[in-house]
Amino acid sequence: MSLDYRDEEVRPEDPQQFEQPQPREIAFRPGPPIYAIIIIALYSCVFLAELSRGETPSILAAGFDKQAYLQNGEHWRLLTGTALHAGWLHIGLNSLAFYSFARPFEALANRAHLAIVFLLSAVGGSVLTLLLNPVGISVGASGGIVGIIGFLAVYSFKRRQFIAPEFRRNLIINIGFILFYGLILSGMVDNYAHIGGLITGAAYALLAVPGDPYKDPREALPPIKAAGLLSLAAYAAVCGLAILTILGIV
Repeated sequence: MSLDYRDEEVRPEDPQQFEQPQPREIAFRPGPPIYAIIIIALYSCVFLAELSRGETPSILAAGFDKQAYLQNGEHWRLLTGTALHAGWLHIGLNSLAFYSFARPFEALANRAHLAIVFLLSAVGGSVLTLLLNPVGISVGASGGIVGIIGFLAVYSFKRRQFIAPEFRRNLIINIGFILFYGLILSGMVDNYAHIGGLITGAAYALLAVPGDPYKDPREALPPIKAAGLLSLAAYAAVCGLAILTILGIV
């Protein structure tokens, strides 16, 4: 869903020639979410390293161990924990959700925003869980993925004239499900990471999504596009560090 900014042709005598044309809806044709596929491939490489060493040793080596972060100064764990997953089901569900929400994201907004939102939300989720639940070990890209949902939720309200009510309702249902699921499995799910990611993605959308219906949200200035590429590169570096740590190379 998007906008068509071509002006309608009007005759000189047309009294409406000085009126601003109404924005039109652009066809919603989601294709493969390129940046999301790259991110999934990156943390899948980390998962292969986990399989080679074993789940528990890998999580102990590179997971977001909050006590190690606080007491031993292992600050890199705040990042590497977002690249690890606790088993096939964990990475499978995360990847399915990520791909599903990334498709409309990259169709409705510039894909550079997806990389930025994912990285910021992953970090935001880690920071909130560190502040509110500073015990245990957290792993998974869920904070970044829920940030994507938070972005889309705000987008659907700021661009409501171009978004079907069903799409907005489905996003709200998904957010409710994530929160409810987290409460039911509170001992297994890091709710604070989800909430932190959700807040970060929503806050970014408040700043980045244009409220003006005549501005195309799919356009991005060169600095934003560069920031998107840098975010991908930064996450690639995080995944590389996680792999080296899991394998005991560093």
